[in-house]
Amino acid sequence: MSLLTITQTICKRVGVTSPSIVIGNADQNIVRLLNILEEEGQELSERHRWQALTKEASFTTAATISQGLVSTIATDIAYFKNDTFFNRNSNVPVIPVDDVTWQRMQANTASGPYPNLRIFGKTIYMYPVPTAGESVFFEYISKNWCASSGGTGQTAWAADADVGVLDEELMAQGGVWRWKKSMGFDYGEDFRQYEQRIQNAIARDIPRGRILMRGSRNPHFISKGNIEDGSWTL
Repeated sequence: MSLLTITQTICKRVGVTSPSIVIGNADQNIVRLLNILEEEGQELSERHRWQALTKEASFTTAATISQGLVSTIATDIAYFKNDTFFNRNSNVPVIPVDDVTWQRMQANTASGPYPNLRIFGKTIYMYPVPTAGESVFFEYISKNWCASSGGTGQTAWAADADVGVLDEELMAQGGVWRWKKSMGFDYGEDFRQYEQRIQNAIARDIPRGRILMRGSRNPHFISKGNIEDGSWTL
C-alpha cells in the first residue's frame, strides 16, 4: 500500500469519494484525511518499540569525555533502547547513569567497574575517558514511520507513492476511527477493533521465549534434559 491507496481505502470505508491524488489535493475531505494519517503515523510509532523501527548504530570512541552529537551518530533517532550499549572491543556493557551519579563521579573522579555513559545537551559523554578507537554499539527506535517509494525514511508523508514502515492496514483502521471522530460520528466499534488489532500486532511483533510454569529446560544450558545419552569427546 501507499499513501494514495491507504487514503482510498479509508474513503471507501467511510463513504467519501476516493481521490486520484492526495498530496496537493484541494478537497477539504482529502486534506483532513492527510492530516489524520500524519497523526496516526506519529502516534502509532509511539505505541510500542516496533521491530520495524528498531535500528543499530555505533560510534568509535575518542580519548575525551565527549563522544559527539547523538544526531550525528544516529540521524533518525527517536529514543534509545535501554541496556543495549556495549563496547565490542572490551566486551563489556557501557552503563548509563543519572545526573546525580554522573556529577558525583566527576566530583570524586571515581567510577565503577564498567564504563559509564550520560547523554545531555544532545551529546554522548563517557566516563572514565575511554581508549580511543574502540567500537560502542547500541540499539534505538527510529522516528521515521514512513518512507519514500525508494525506501528513504521520513517523519511525514511527502508524496502519494510514500509507504508506511508500520502496518499499513492498521494505519487505515486508525484513519477510519479518527475520521469518524473528527466528523462527530459514532466511532466506538471502529476504535475497539483498531485497539484489538494493535494489541495483536504488539504481541506478535517480537519473538519471545517460552514460559514454563513447571521447572525449566532451558535449551541454552547443558543438562540431562537436553543432552542425549552417549559417549561424548570433551
